Amino acid sequence: MKIATWNVNSIRIRLEQVIDWLNQNPVDVLCLQETKVTDSQFPRSPFEDLGYQVYISGQKSYNGVALISRQPLLDISTGFSAIVPNLQPEWDEQKRLITGVLDNVRIVNLYVPNGSSIGSEKYEYKLRWLTVLREYLQLLLKSHPAICVCGDFNIALENKDIHDKAKTENHIMASEAERQALRDILTLGFADVFRKFTSEGGHFSWWDYRTAAFQRNLGWRIDHHYLSPVLYERAKSCIIDIAPRKLTQPSDHTPVIVELEI
Repeated sequence: MKIATWNVNSIRIRLEQVIDWLNQNPVDVLCLQETKVTDSQFPRSPFEDLGYQVYISGQKSYNGVALISRQPLLDISTGFSAIVPNLQPEWDEQKRLITGVLDNVRIVNLYVPNGSSIGSEKYEYKLRWLTVLREYLQLLLKSHPAICVCGDFNIALENKDIHDKAKTENHIMASEAERQALRDILTLGFADVFRKFTSEGGHFSWWDYRTAAFQRNLGWRIDHHYLSPVLYERAKSCIIDIAPRKLTQPSDHTPVIVELEI
């Protein structure tokens, strides 16, 4: 089974690129973030014409997640409240989470808040959002031991996940509080599958549009696959495909693909 995650930074703008990529890389499930479109306006037909099933949770202009699957998924749900009881409605107002099951593998597709700047209201929201995510995953693990949590985490867990010219001190996506919130989630048993196969730095999934960052490889690795123990053992590979970032008017992110032995 191959599962890819890709923040496409507007599916309508990047549709042709995504369809071309799927034709060349027929993964079993493609997890999209920042689709930036309401459900009624999501371009379903091009994916369905390729034989894919489309599951979406979107909103106008911001956020939005989707699961594009070659086979029908089971037990689809969106947002935290499907799993976490007595949750305040505010946590599902932004469309940032969708999940489904394929061959007994629970795939959780996330778009973690960016946080804007350290100390801001959006930053505090991000930290609280990650706390709710931990509760969500802890509950989910009770009924689904095989879980792949993937998406745009907007966190570089280690300094080697960031280019060496970055000033990481007090930088959003690299602050200690954000990293600790992610580490707290990983204590549930999840592991970064990319690091199972690649230990060195210099591998990135996001490059700022400014300052020719991609051409200079001044990137960050903030798009991740975290696997529960039973899946981590079955992982065969995890790669970052930088080819789409070389295109004209690309997303600032690029796909990350994990292959599992099922």
